[in-house]
Amino acid sequence: LKSYLDQVEINILDNLDLFKGQRPTREETAEGVVVDYLREYEVNVILDNTELKECPVVIESTPTYTNLFGTIEKFGNGSGGWYSDFTSIKSGSLLRANGGYIVLNAMDVFTEPGVWKTLKRVVLHGKLEIQELGNQFQISSSILKPEPIVIDTKIILIGNNEIYSILSQGEPDFNKIFKIKADFDYEMKRSDSAIIEYARIIKKLVEEEKLLEFDKTALSKIAEYGARYAGEQNKLTTRFAYIADLAREASFWARDVNEKIVTAYHVIQAYEAMRERQGLYESKLSEMIKEGTILIDTTGSRIGQINGLAVYGTNKHSFGKPTRITASVALGNGNIINVEREAGLSGNTHNKGVLIIAGYFRENFGNKIPLSFTASLVFEQGYGMIDGDSASVTEICALLSCLADVPIKQSFAITGSVNQKGDIQPIGGVNEKIEGFFDVCKLRGLTGNEGVIIPHQNKKDLMLKEEVVKAVNEKKFHVYCVSKVDEAIEILTGVKAGKLLKNGRYETNTIFGLVEKKLLHMRKLMKPVSNNAQKKTTERKHKK
Repeated sequence: LKSYLDQVEINILDNLDLFKGQRPTREETAEGVVVDYLREYEVNVILDNTELKECPVVIESTPTYTNLFGTIEKFGNGSGGWYSDFTSIKSGSLLRANGGYIVLNAMDVFTEPGVWKTLKRVVLHGKLEIQELGNQFQISSSILKPEPIVIDTKIILIGNNEIYSILSQGEPDFNKIFKIKADFDYEMKRSDSAIIEYARIIKKLVEEEKLLEFDKTALSKIAEYGARYAGEQNKLTTRFAYIADLAREASFWARDVNEKIVTAYHVIQAYEAMRERQGLYESKLSEMIKEGTILIDTTGSRIGQINGLAVYGTNKHSFGKPTRITASVALGNGNIINVEREAGLSGNTHNKGVLIIAGYFRENFGNKIPLSFTASLVFEQGYGMIDGDSASVTEICALLSCLADVPIKQSFAITGSVNQKGDIQPIGGVNEKIEGFFDVCKLRGLTGNEGVIIPHQNKKDLMLKEEVVKAVNEKKFHVYCVSKVDEAIEILTGVKAGKLLKNGRYETNTIFGLVEKKLLHMRKLMKPVSNNAQKKTTERKHKK
């Protein structure tokens, strides 16, 4: 600053005639441009942080080139041309954050023209050059070229893992610039402090966006939906944009009926309205089930047929619906055919699940009896890709039904992953799956026999809609939590699974005992076939 003032002093002494009135301070050139000789003594303060007591933290929501790095403005001179001087230099948010932090959206940074290239240069060299965006693409040039400003700003990019992965692998300088990656949790423990945090967010929305006040019942219901979104009773989602949208719509519905306070009723109304707007596909599936286009049984019993459960939708709206899974068996060598895989409609995880099913049968029945059957499993009326292993226990139960010749009650649906030892493992989307089957059963009239079987680990995830909870309390609908395949097949068939006796055989007149009996019978049928095949092979060898 002292050096600058010394230069100003020298310049004034060299131009004293301007200050003595011996020559005009403003003149018009032949081109019609007005020249103000005193303008060079003006000061252009491009940044003033004198009022700042802490290091600056700037959140740039619109990181265009000009907003981020600044620019040199141009003005028309009245004759079709443009002019600019040092007072036209304007700073951007990056300079305002000098000595502190700036927060940017990663997607914006990499889609705005010229931003990433310039930002990379600033960070790598620690210097900021203020210039027009046109200079970057050689579209236009500026007469002014301000000196580079030494800058020390920490940059925080906000983005998802997909963007980070693409940039870290595809942009050589990305890992040099951004050396620290921090993952933000998408959920938090459901505690008093977390609920208070939800209340603070709602209060801020009320103040900033002039929403109606929320009473305790409304806040409690929002927290409940936050837990449902997180997928667990003891967790709350940290996707606050979802919570904010729910609060805004609840306020709208309350104001629509001239209420002064938002209650739980309005939150429920908002939630249901949000689901309805995005529920076209769900309603179409329900319509096809109702009309019988999609075949789903909820009464009676059938051998080798069972109701599985699937989740459809996006991260904003998901829903569950039952799907018919069937199994068939015949004489063979122990192979289990995954029809979806043969048709190219099965993902890797589903393929793995079918292989685990084969392991389960070898573990339980293949030690003393050769598995002399071939089985096929299919998701009926499924024409798209299928993945995941959450139907593994469903498929095992369908096969057990086939081999034991014991029908499965169609009033039940079941979901769950399973291992080779028969332990049932947790799955995702448990609330949507239960509600999906409940809706189908309700459509046809609840009799009190309907229910869903889920893994016991998913009990803590239950955040069912009030309609389902009421039906369960009134014993019109049932939710069973199981830990073993044995428990599931007993509920589905009403027949004991059966224990392994000391002689290595299963109890008679049980599911496993009947399966064992069927396998022994199939083995006897296979022996003549095997003997005939061996005899023909021997005869061919003798002829040679």
